[in-house]
Amino acid sequence: MMPNNNGASGACIPLERDVFLRTLIRELAGTLQDVVGVEEASGFISVVGQRMGRQIGSEYRNALRVDRLSPEQVKEVLLDLKRRIQGDFYVIEETEDKILLGNRACPFAEKVVGRPAMCMMTSNVFGSIAADNLGYAKVELRQTIAGGHATCVVAVYLRPTEESEAAKGREYYGED
Repeated sequence: MMPNNNGASGACIPLERDVFLRTLIRELAGTLQDVVGVEEASGFISVVGQRMGRQIGSEYRNALRVDRLSPEQVKEVLLDLKRRIQGDFYVIEETEDKILLGNRACPFAEKVVGRPAMCMMTSNVFGSIAADNLGYAKVELRQTIAGGHATCVVAVYLRPTEESEAAKGREYYGED
């Protein structure tokens, strides 16, 4: 067999920074899920998501030159940030109490399948941004691509109501 003189840089493999980082996060989440369980792994990822949500929310407030985002701005920020990271979120329903979002493309792409703990990034980023600006949020991951569905459905409750109380999700409170 003749040696390949093209070197490794000529190898045709699907590897670049985005794939590498998505794979890294997938493997970290998978290792956590395997070692401590899905619930505990979700907790660890939640901490990271909350920190990222606070940082991202601050960046949007600075860019928009406001101290707090309005409910309309919160919705626009959630959609914009997911668009920027190659998600495909859209509004299914919107009331003064809730934003119901759908998603056709996870920013983690195929790397999220079988890794439900990774969905805590969405829950905590959304929850932190909404709560830090509006005082309260509850995020319910009704359906996820990670869980084997074709799309995601995420409810972001903006205030406590009977519906939000009945929803299975995580509550978030703003820092004053």
